[in-house]
Amino acid sequence: MPNAFDFSASPFDCLDANEQRIVRDSVDIAYFRADETLLDPGIEPSHLFVVIKGHVTQLDGDEPVATFGPSDCFDGRSLVAGRVSSRFIAAEEVVAYQLEKAAVNELISRNATFGALLFSDLSIKLGALAQRHSQREMQALTMSRVAEAFLRPAQVVDGGTDIVAVAAVMQAQHSSSVLVRDSERLGIFTNTGLQRAIVDGRPLATLPVRELATFKLVTISPEAPLFDALALMIEHQVHRLVVADGELIVGLLEQLDLLSFLSNHSYVIAVQIAQARDLDALRLAAQRITRFVALLYRGGTKVSQIGKLVQALNAKLFERAWKLIASPALLADSCLFVMGSEGRGEQLLKTDQDNGLIVRDGTAVGSVEVEQACQRFSAALRDFGYPDCPGGIMVSNPSWRRSESDFSAAVRHWLLRPEPEGLMALAIFIDAHAVAGDATLLARVRAESDGLVSADDALLGRFAAAVDSFPDESAGWWNRLLLIGEHGKPMLDLKKGGIFPIVHGVRSLALRDQVRATGTVTRLDALVAGGRLQAGFATDLADSLHFLMSLKLRAGLAELDTGRPASGGVAADRLSSLERDLLKDALAVVKRFKVLVRHQFHLEAA
Repeated sequence: MPNAFDFSASPFDCLDANEQRIVRDSVDIAYFRADETLLDPGIEPSHLFVVIKGHVTQLDGDEPVATFGPSDCFDGRSLVAGRVSSRFIAAEEVVAYQLEKAAVNELISRNATFGALLFSDLSIKLGALAQRHSQREMQALTMSRVAEAFLRPAQVVDGGTDIVAVAAVMQAQHSSSVLVRDSERLGIFTNTGLQRAIVDGRPLATLPVRELATFKLVTISPEAPLFDALALMIEHQVHRLVVADGELIVGLLEQLDLLSFLSNHSYVIAVQIAQARDLDALRLAAQRITRFVALLYRGGTKVSQIGKLVQALNAKLFERAWKLIASPALLADSCLFVMGSEGRGEQLLKTDQDNGLIVRDGTAVGSVEVEQACQRFSAALRDFGYPDCPGGIMVSNPSWRRSESDFSAAVRHWLLRPEPEGLMALAIFIDAHAVAGDATLLARVRAESDGLVSADDALLGRFAAAVDSFPDESAGWWNRLLLIGEHGKPMLDLKKGGIFPIVHGVRSLALRDQVRATGTVTRLDALVAGGRLQAGFATDLADSLHFLMSLKLRAGLAELDTGRPASGGVAADRLSSLERDLLKDALAVVKRFKVLVRHQFHLEAA
């Protein structure tokens, strides 16, 4: 009966004293020579293995799909299924614990978290991981829904009601707004509208409220996360949201009530951006964004929600910078857009600039004014902490600032003469998201590209083939991810091995089906809704993407804390056994997805 069993490693760290005793009473130590088979496909397993020394390789056919080292356990799924589905071979001399199947089954029946962490799919494992940190997560702001905040009753008046009568309703209800029902339209009238009514000069007793109401409501579901509400307020620059459950108006969520509930600084940053009178003031706001990301992540906020907020704040930052730099005429006749992870709403820390500018036909795109404005904008972002793009994908590069017709011609060139550089440019452009100016300019160029792509299966195949830009053929998934960091420290390139294949594969499927969304998860939702992807697999892809992004964010914040720039690498020796287990599961999802993409675009014969 071994006494040195490590109960600090996952999933055994969730066992209580009695459950640990079950392990001690049912475990033994086994030795395996190099190249010896521990488990063969088709057999009924009798033990769960926990590696003490050495490494074990899991093979799917002849291809390595996972590697297990000290403190890693395998194969829980086979125990539950009753049959082994892969071959497990000692890559070197291996010493391992063998835990009897009966003991494992008893632990699963006693401890749901143990069972979830041992053999469940990635999404269930991540849920179990969150449950283990439930105290921190329950305190995290992102667990709260809109319905949990204070919602003000929605007072509805008829569109023909005069302003004096409406003001009386607002005073009686101690409200700063009322909803306005005008035939089929539903709008809102606020204190700001009351001020406009007074300035208007017409008698208030005869002025119908419909003339000063706003009929473009910004709504949100009561079940939506409060962070989504915050992002909507920042995006639309409004102080209240209409909370609606389908056609039913539940109430109004006011900015002050939301802020008092959330007690965070994101809206303060948004206000700071909006009120900035020069680029120096904007630089201070940009510096606060990174600190805010660290605060959210360390408070337990999900990376998907952080991404939404960062996208909203960055969009306001870039928009305000462009307004301070560009003339009113240039602002009206252009569309500034961001691309890459920024365009998808998946940028967490400041990375390379990826932006472009479309100028309305008839405007002198090559003028000194446009050149100087674009150079100033790129320099401002550099000053804000956004490094130059090594590939020059920024408005300061003439290739990425063009008239609408020239941009359309460039996109056609990328499509009709598909070279590697053009396909890369196309992939970047497909993620474009307008942040300032006339968004219809971008929409028209994008619509033209969608029409051309959907009719060209060969082009779609060449585009999708980039999912294999980082091939799997080398010896083992772990070695494929390893980079050498500072002082020879092994680092993991999760973007290359996991994030890019998910992002580009989903992007390719979305391009084929003319999905206009830019976010990876939003694209996945559209593909599921269109019957193009199974809902469970889409969930696995989203979970895998967010897990990989979370590991990268944590590593990047740690580097920033020590005064170094975020490298994008993840220190291999800082992963816990649970994180290594989750990483294996996430990369297995990536592998399955690449197979699906190859099949969908007929890349097997390419």
